[in-house]
Amino acid sequence: MDPLYKIEIKESALKSLGKLPARQQLRIRQNIDALANNPYPPGHRKLKGEDHSYRIRVGDYRVIYDVFEKTVVVLVLRIGHRKDVYR
Repeated sequence: MDPLYKIEIKESALKSLGKLPARQQLRIRQNIDALANNPYPPGHRKLKGEDHSYRIRVGDYRVIYDVFEKTVVVLVLRIGHRKDVYR
């Protein structure tokens, strides 16, 4: 099955991902890749005050992303530990 959405990751999010332990990177990357088929997985949450922003949990880490329905793109904005990612 071909992915429905194109995944784009901001440079700053990639940099944050690269600083994490390899095991966490793999788990987070798998979850990001899954967003291509379903950008609204079980457990996703809409961020208050944002039009297109959502978050998913991957252990103690959060992935903040926007979903653009018209262009069929999921843009990953931030990846980080739950205590830091919303700042």
